[in-house]
Amino acid sequence: MAVTQLVLFDRAEEARAYHDPNRAGFFSILVDVNGNKRQSAHRLSDMPKVLSLIDPNRDTWLSQAEFYQPNRRVVNLARIGLLFADLDTYRTDWAADRSPEQLADSVLYFCQQEGIPTPSLLIFSGRGIQAKWLLEGAVPRHALPRWNACQRYLVDRLKEAGADVGAKDASRVLRLIETVNSKSGEVCRVVHVENGADGQPVRYSFEYLAEVLLPVARWDIEKQKQQRDQREKRKQLKLIGGGKTDNLRGFSGRQLAWHRLEDLRTLMTLRGGVAEGDRMRHLHWQLNFLLLSGATNSRLMYQEAATLARAIDGGWGHNCKELMTLYSKAKQFEAGQKISFGGKEYPALYTPRNDTLINLFEITDNEQRELRTIISKPMALERDRDRKQAVRRAAGAMDREVYESQSLSRQRPWETLGMSRASWYRAGKPQVPAIEKNPSVLQTKSSAIFK
Repeated sequence: MAVTQLVLFDRAEEARAYHDPNRAGFFSILVDVNGNKRQSAHRLSDMPKVLSLIDPNRDTWLSQAEFYQPNRRVVNLARIGLLFADLDTYRTDWAADRSPEQLADSVLYFCQQEGIPTPSLLIFSGRGIQAKWLLEGAVPRHALPRWNACQRYLVDRLKEAGADVGAKDASRVLRLIETVNSKSGEVCRVVHVENGADGQPVRYSFEYLAEVLLPVARWDIEKQKQQRDQREKRKQLKLIGGGKTDNLRGFSGRQLAWHRLEDLRTLMTLRGGVAEGDRMRHLHWQLNFLLLSGATNSRLMYQEAATLARAIDGGWGHNCKELMTLYSKAKQFEAGQKISFGGKEYPALYTPRNDTLINLFEITDNEQRELRTIISKPMALERDRDRKQAVRRAAGAMDREVYESQSLSRQRPWETLGMSRASWYRAGKPQVPAIEKNPSVLQTKSSAIFK
């Protein structure tokens, strides 16, 4: 693409590629002022005005995701409209003395060789390259575990190209185009746009990218396959009398952790807040599940904890020292360490059973009906019955009440025909006439059967 075309791709247009000013929510700007980084959050509707006021001579970063609170912590995530990788090409030998456009060509070639879909945008950050894959529709917060899996795959595959392994979370900020990178004196700018058939930057369906990327991310896919096989085995055991029912069907470990975090936050809403004596318990477990989901890490743990604490109680000054054990476990979890118990190995972070959480938080049956995963075995069986019933009805199966109302034992057609049940069966189960004029007509017809 000619340079003149890329020049027209200004900061507002680049931001609109994955931010929508017509949506509700917030985005964040990070600015370096004399060595001090200052962050500000703004409504999406104000984005055009805010971006127009940015000083191009200052290092500036823009959040890639959108948030439902004026805070870019991942627990406040609303949605995200792209996948990305931040390539520190200046740290690699192969990129030495190459121009930004040559770096872009190398990244495109590398993606092609690795079987990675072509990035929609390549941006020269002043020293490295930002690769961005625009999505057809923004991914909502409940799909964050799958989005994280795609991000981990991309960063893993692009390590040789200089991918920053620490720049893959949904709360990430990346340099804003048309602003200076003071470390190099270069201006951040778009160096490649991959156009689609409509002449606009190509956009990918998230389902397509997940299908293309995740089958190769074997650390997730193999685990999911094993879980599916185990569920099938448990179903077979149940059919022959015994075995444990799986009330968490369809969730991988990271998804389960994320949904448990969501359930605990829903529980707070249902109860209209958290009592003073329960605040640290909520913070501990919410933060544990946030870490277990892979949506954050030990480096950002305390910032995320502060956001969670404010959501629990805006005036609560929580004691960070009470989270030190959890921080140590998070470090062990990231290092891949396991905890052995009862002859089995578990992640270093806490992985409690549902019954443990139900008892710990004293969750009632009515509250469980509003939750997604923290439910008792009877509640899981109830949902399983409802789910199977819905499937049968969708397939055209008759409701049991309707079925029974139409059963022979209810209708007793032999009595209408003035016959015994045995005689009615011997006669070939004759039908009751549609129009019943009077009993004598029915008697005449039933008698004629035996002539």
